[in-house]
Amino acid sequence: MGELLSIEDLTVSFGTSAGRVKALNNVSLTLNEGEVLCVVGESGSGKSTLALTIMGLLPHNTEISDGRIMYRDIDLLRAGADTMRDLRGREISLVFQDAQSALNPIESIGPQLEEAILAHSNVSLRGANQMAQDMLFEMGMADPKRVMGQFPFALSGGMCQRVMMAMALVMRPKLLIADEPTSGLDVTLQAEILHRIRDLVKEQNASVLLITHDMGVVAAMANTVGVIYAGNVVESAEVVPLFRRPQHPYTWSLLQALPRIDDPGRRIEPLPGTPPDMIKLPAECPFLPRCFKAQSQCRTDPKPKLVEIEGMHFVACYNPVVPEEDD
Repeated sequence: MGELLSIEDLTVSFGTSAGRVKALNNVSLTLNEGEVLCVVGESGSGKSTLALTIMGLLPHNTEISDGRIMYRDIDLLRAGADTMRDLRGREISLVFQDAQSALNPIESIGPQLEEAILAHSNVSLRGANQMAQDMLFEMGMADPKRVMGQFPFALSGGMCQRVMMAMALVMRPKLLIADEPTSGLDVTLQAEILHRIRDLVKEQNASVLLITHDMGVVAAMANTVGVIYAGNVVESAEVVPLFRRPQHPYTWSLLQALPRIDDPGRRIEPLPGTPPDMIKLPAECPFLPRCFKAQSQCRTDPKPKLVEIEGMHFVACYNPVVPEEDD
């Protein structure tokens, strides 16, 4: 399978009254056709900024100082407004983290869905209405006509999330960016949303950039994983090697904080400390104050670069975790 999306050395910062927030620092990731790339990390690590950068939806106080984002043969960072408008919704769709805030509060659901359809197809308004109802039904809504006439405030968080999924998938995009699509939902609805995403990949050979902090979702959905800490990719690999042999201390710590059904007596180890100030990022490894593998080189040398340590397994660490031998 060929590359669909390639992010190379992406550096993004925001201007604030307190200084520049270094949101992304030389981020490089690749997503192949028909695969799911999960981007995982703590809140504030730059995951949502990555999604907004790809979509060209960053606020005006943003500076992209380096890098490029290639979608097929189009550099999204240098594409014109007309090109981006044509791609958004038709080939690339985004499911926002907070569905209720993303929907227009003073417009009913129907016109919002119809607008997305009419912008990228030649169907009539009646045809767009029917397409919207069909997609809502696919999202598990038993009475889509009634939902079309309701306003977002009248719907639950789960219903709004289904509407956002319907809006993102109605044009059958080739790339879906899902920013915490299961956040705040009950377990049943989480499973349903993830099932819809799997169907998109299987039936449309679509690709998914799935942003999450839930390692359980990563294990269930990902082909490949990119671990981000303080705006830096610290590890990337295929999902099975990453879970079996995590190399970066941050990745290892995230996995240690998970309960395991095959080892219920194992002690869950929380990750101590807090992420660094994104305005005052240190020159050395940003994970240094929280790292149990820190050594003298980590304190004196610049932050390590992402290097390949084994087949398609990359890590940015001077003293990676020594994996245990498989039984």
